[in-house]
Amino acid sequence: MTTNYMPHTAQRRFRLVSCLLAFHLLLVLAYAPAAQAAQGTASPVVESVGAMSVVVSDMDRSVAFYSQVLTFQEISDVEVFGSEVEHLQGLFGVRLRVVTMRLGDEFIELTEFLTPQGRPMPVDSRSNDRWFQHVAIIVSDMDRAYQVLREHDVKHSSTGPQILPAYIKSAAGIRAFYFRDPDSHFLEVLQFPPDKGDTKWHRPSGKLFLGIDHTAIVVGDTDASLRFYRDTLGMRVAGESENYGTEQEHLNNVFGARLRITALRATQGPGIELLEYLAPRDGRPMPISSHANDLWAWKTALVTREAGRLANVLRSGKHPLVSSGSVTLVDDRLGFRVGLLIRDPDGHLMQIVAK
Repeated sequence: MTTNYMPHTAQRRFRLVSCLLAFHLLLVLAYAPAAQAAQGTASPVVESVGAMSVVVSDMDRSVAFYSQVLTFQEISDVEVFGSEVEHLQGLFGVRLRVVTMRLGDEFIELTEFLTPQGRPMPVDSRSNDRWFQHVAIIVSDMDRAYQVLREHDVKHSSTGPQILPAYIKSAAGIRAFYFRDPDSHFLEVLQFPPDKGDTKWHRPSGKLFLGIDHTAIVVGDTDASLRFYRDTLGMRVAGESENYGTEQEHLNNVFGARLRITALRATQGPGIELLEYLAPRDGRPMPISSHANDLWAWKTALVTREAGRLANVLRSGKHPLVSSGSVTLVDDRLGFRVGLLIRDPDGHLMQIVAK
């Protein structure tokens, strides 16, 4: 009996192992396309950075500020609502008024949630909190720009305009100043020296406020952010620096500030600048209860022709979706037809759009 029993048992085990191997192969074949798609995202799927959208509490007041003080021009004023808008924003009962404004070649969107209204900017917000975001508005004359801002009684964030020192080689000679808009959003005016910045910022125009060079966001871990922006979205690193010293401290109004700064670019549009505070490390994280209608909820438009594929890649990468999925709008009054709202590793909102 023993000689007959052992071969029979081995045969059954062989069959079981064969079945398991075959089942495993089927799984590999079934999931291979998705895995290959995820691995293929190193290409620049984000072709351009579009408008930065900021949530405002009083549209007419904000339009007056951006147009009269900063000389933005109003391009469109629309009101939208409906289930697809709710699914895009990740909120129920949404009715939006969106005013698009232009400065030079760049755009900003002012978004007022008529319903539901979100929370105001925290009164104790600092430049190293991770909900921090600003746009850098390029000026032709910093002294004159600062005078205009003072004449309009803007709220200071910096102690005053700063000239970054020569030992920060990649930023030496840049003049910059942080201030607040009527809803306490951070804004920056910046003047490049002759040897820095895009050539368009140095062309004679007779204008004081020229356009938007980049938006800056505070991040907790630059390497984690690069895996999202560079490795997943395909943006390129355009520059890096480590900024410190009294000028940087007074610009950011953060004592002892030392920053790792990484500039990212798509093929077109403004840049996205990652600001990691190496010191101090006490900046607060994005509130976990944040919603798209809170006044600190900036949204940066990232334009792609592959919204559907990118949505699948982002979903498979376990990046937090705010939208219910890739949403198709009934028209293009918001400037796009297909969109997806997602959070980056620090909770900043990125709006993936396909035109």
